[in-house]
Amino acid sequence: MSPGTAPTSARGSLAVRARPVKKLLVFIEENHSLDQMKVGMPHTYALARRFGYATDYHAVTHPSLPNYLAITGGQTFGVTDDDPPASHPVQAASVFGAALRNGRTAAAYADGMLKNCAVEDGGDGYAVKHNPWAYFVTERPGCQRYDVPLDALATDVAAGSLPDVGLVTPNLCHDAHDCGLDVADSWFAGWMKRIFAGPDWRSGRLAVVLTADEDDRSGDNTVLTVVIHPSQHHNVVSAPLNHYALTRLYAEVAHTTPPFKAADAPSLADSFGLRIANK
Repeated sequence: MSPGTAPTSARGSLAVRARPVKKLLVFIEENHSLDQMKVGMPHTYALARRFGYATDYHAVTHPSLPNYLAITGGQTFGVTDDDPPASHPVQAASVFGAALRNGRTAAAYADGMLKNCAVEDGGDGYAVKHNPWAYFVTERPGCQRYDVPLDALATDVAAGSLPDVGLVTPNLCHDAHDCGLDVADSWFAGWMKRIFAGPDWRSGRLAVVLTADEDDRSGDNTVLTVVIHPSQHHNVVSAPLNHYALTRLYAEVAHTTPPFKAADAPSLADSFGLRIANK
């Protein structure tokens, strides 16, 4: 397959009728810029061109952890390092907890994690700094129930039981942190093949977003951000966006109040022309 050709499953998925977005599933890659990801992730970039992507989307800071907290909490909470939850217990609501309290479903799927809501590194390349729900200590019961190892994702995709608010964090190889972008590209393409075949995608109500937590500090923190939904057709968005726009999209899908800096962020839904399902 040439880098400019979308996978067969992606081309066929265009026949799915676009409906208002009810479910949002976000994948986060690591430490590469927009230009690096466009070149090094050809299958992912083919999906970006077939559906939609942003050309002026920025991470908010360095290093990793504060970006993950920004995406899921609406601010960095003053965190400037990658230390574990014991060093940074966040006394605030996450997008996951807010969704649960509003009667929605939420889940985080962590690649390599051996037990629910693990608060320390371990397993097969699991890094807790890439599992933000573990830092929101006031939501520990929800985290312990719905922050789960990656195996659960395959089950939920096949059953059509993906959550309204979902996050997928690859392990340190599959996210291109310790391995090449080609590995991350193949890993994501494999998951998208499953998702395109699943009931949630075929319902027309699932949107999938792929972004990166930050670049490699070689540029201005511009990262590839892809929006995959049946409503998107070769949509290239040049409006300035950042991780708080993604936080806001989580809140809009869950019909909750956008937290902190997300309240004033541009709407990712408006930028991409996504309709959000009514309550």
